[in-house]
Amino acid sequence: MADLLNIGLSGLSASKSQLSITGHNISNVNTPGYSRQDASQATRVPQFSGAGYVGSGTTLVEIRRTYSEFLTSQLRSSTSLSSDVESYKAQIDQLDSLLAGSTTGITPSLQKFFSALQTAAEDPANIPARQLVLAEAEGLARRFNTVSDRLTEQNNFTNKQMSAVTDQINRLAGSIGSLNDAIATASANGKQPNDLLDKRDEAVRQLSTYIGISVTPQDDNSFNISVGSGQPLVVGKTVSQLKVVSGQSDPNRHEIRFVSGGSEQGITSQITGGELGGLIRYRNEVLDSTMNSLGRLALAVSDQVNTQLGQGLDLKGNVGAALFGDYNDGALAGLRAIAFGGNPSLNTGAPADASLKVTETSELTTSDYLLEYDGSLPSGYKARRLSDNQPMEVQLDGGVLTFTDGKGRNQGFSVQVSGTPLVGDKFNLQPTRRGAADITAVLDQADQLAFAAPVRAEAGPQNSGTGKITQPDLVSVLDASDPELDVNAHEAMDALQTYLGNGKSFEFSADGNFSLPAGVTSVPDLSAGGFKPGQTNSVRLAFESGGYKFELNVQLSGTPKARDHFTFDFNQSGVSDNRNALKLVDLQTKQTVGVDAAVNGSGFSFTDGYGELVERVGTLTAQARMDSDATGAILKQATDNRDSLSAVNLDEEAANLIKFEQYYNASAQIIQVARSMFDTLISTFR
Repeated sequence: MADLLNIGLSGLSASKSQLSITGHNISNVNTPGYSRQDASQATRVPQFSGAGYVGSGTTLVEIRRTYSEFLTSQLRSSTSLSSDVESYKAQIDQLDSLLAGSTTGITPSLQKFFSALQTAAEDPANIPARQLVLAEAEGLARRFNTVSDRLTEQNNFTNKQMSAVTDQINRLAGSIGSLNDAIATASANGKQPNDLLDKRDEAVRQLSTYIGISVTPQDDNSFNISVGSGQPLVVGKTVSQLKVVSGQSDPNRHEIRFVSGGSEQGITSQITGGELGGLIRYRNEVLDSTMNSLGRLALAVSDQVNTQLGQGLDLKGNVGAALFGDYNDGALAGLRAIAFGGNPSLNTGAPADASLKVTETSELTTSDYLLEYDGSLPSGYKARRLSDNQPMEVQLDGGVLTFTDGKGRNQGFSVQVSGTPLVGDKFNLQPTRRGAADITAVLDQADQLAFAAPVRAEAGPQNSGTGKITQPDLVSVLDASDPELDVNAHEAMDALQTYLGNGKSFEFSADGNFSLPAGVTSVPDLSAGGFKPGQTNSVRLAFESGGYKFELNVQLSGTPKARDHFTFDFNQSGVSDNRNALKLVDLQTKQTVGVDAAVNGSGFSFTDGYGELVERVGTLTAQARMDSDATGAILKQATDNRDSLSAVNLDEEAANLIKFEQYYNASAQIIQVARSMFDTLISTFR
């Protein structure tokens, strides 16, 4: 009877525990990360009797959770990948809408500006048409500024979001460290604390939504978690931290540092996965290059329009004034070269600083550069283009550094370093980053728009032949001492006017050739039988004056006779002349952006250059959307796989409730039978 009572009691205890576990499962059906639990039972040690061994009931061996390390690890990695893609996609969707929008992009403003130029070119003396050009130029500059502001806001948001995400990472890392300690303590008795393990797994999964991690299980059931290239964020109960700081190479571009004890390490470039990885990837792959591309376009527009205006005359016969502001202003040049925060020379009385001057906008790339002083000959500097990590050849001339790549292509800018650099000093060079933010329209007088060409040609009034000449086209103005130097438009036009004086005549001689003024050369050489009567002769005339080289294109046709001559003069009163205005209109389709002289001058026009930017961002956006669909499906599958094994099924638990209730009642009935037998036995001895 005592044996029967103990057997019933063991069943009663086991069924009660099973009912408690089932109730625990049901109550946690909506708890994130909870794994369904069950209990395994075994028979107690039987007792020997004369007839053999008699069972002594049941006992609970283990309460275990239904769990797969493989499925959980798969869910973590899928979560990290999906969060990365979603973070990236959220940002690039906004950028794509901004750049490609009919009201927010650059293309509509470019089209309006050149349309206004076309209208003004049709009637160059029309003041209202000129005023429209000024208005559209201001609108174009403001559009560049506005788009740049939106990109800056995205950069600022990225900085703030990096800080917010890092705070969450540190919070979860601290929680995982505490759970590691509690689990190790609870596991000392050889049994697993299931609820603590579930809670930690959920914390690790949440951590993977913010950053890519590696998880290494330990013998005491704790987890070691590393980030980046293996930096230990959590080791047992010891927790390190991440922090966001202003970038050493660019204070506006925040970086991630790993803090362990008293040491810090920059790990921004090593972070992948999670929301933080997606933000950093978007900034590196899209945002920086977009700001640079937009800036390069703004610089090209400013340069090409101002340069062309500087080769023309306005309504008063003066050299054309600049329509857009000077992008090489000293303050702007200083902002393009940023000294690193940890430069050795900062600890001296004369820290090294640098300024970057754009020398040729058509040769600019969309990359940033790293310049480092290492004291090596011949320049003392080494440089690297960051977009492809290609080393640059650095030339030093008169304190000015210029840069060419391995194929000899000039990079379109020069750098001047001030102060006393020390070995290890570094500078972040950003030739185009601020171009769109700094462009401004500065001309406010419509009559100062230089729509007239500076040189006119005419046939002599006494010419007896049929020779004709077209109006000359000024195709080149160079500094005679150094073609790489910027041309001072006013000085150049003054030199041209002085040279032409009262006109330069090209006279046809009796032997069928032309006599050229002193110092003028022509291709083909008109003075050596280069002229072909009765045909159209394209001629390039070259001459120097006042330290500048000039080249004119002109076409001669017909059959001149001896003593016929053609005169070139300064176009002082060309009020209705629109030749320079037409050249301004031609800039819309001229290849002036990203020109590669090594490939037959290939490049982009303004419109095509911006179109290439929009197309690239659009392609990346489409790819991000496809990646989002793919990673979303992978995450759903990983979640479903984990839930199919570990999640609570209410129908199954309801069936278990009925089963274990019946088990409990049956065990109670065994106890009742044992009691009846005991009562019968006692009654026998009364």
